[in-house]
Amino acid sequence: MSLTVPVGSDHQLARLLQIGVVLEEVVEARASKHASDAAAGLPDDVRAMLEDAAEESADHRDRLEDLIDELDADTVPFEEIETLVEAQYEADEDFDGVLYDQLCNEETAYKFYDDLIDAVEASDVRFGIDRERLLATLAAIREEEADGVEEVTELMEERR
Repeated sequence: MSLTVPVGSDHQLARLLQIGVVLEEVVEARASKHASDAAAGLPDDVRAMLEDAAEESADHRDRLEDLIDELDADTVPFEEIETLVEAQYEADEDFDGVLYDQLCNEETAYKFYDDLIDAVEASDVRFGIDRERLLATLAAIREEEADGVEEVTELMEERR
């Protein structure tokens, strides 16, 4: 499944939205893990940014799941993704590593939504969901990811 071609069906759209859900679950789990790791000694502003990022990802996940529900497809439960992320994840990074990790997550999410919007806009398929609502939801999420990139970048620049 590629985002370089138009979305061709409800099934394909549902799978792509599910990828977004998983992406948001990973971001949420990682940001929560970083924010809750007292041993990392994160500054308050970094911890607050991570907590906000986790909440935002949960909100994005809920909005994507609402779209998927209209397409009658199942999603992966957050608890399953969180367990997988924790099993692969090392939390003993300094806060520069935490910021780079968060920046990568925000940029990846932004690019995913940007590409998904392009693929939906290029499609001439009539989806089982309102196209304008779909695009508005994805555009709002993309904008929030862009804001996240900016926030993390600013925190990184303050630390130089």
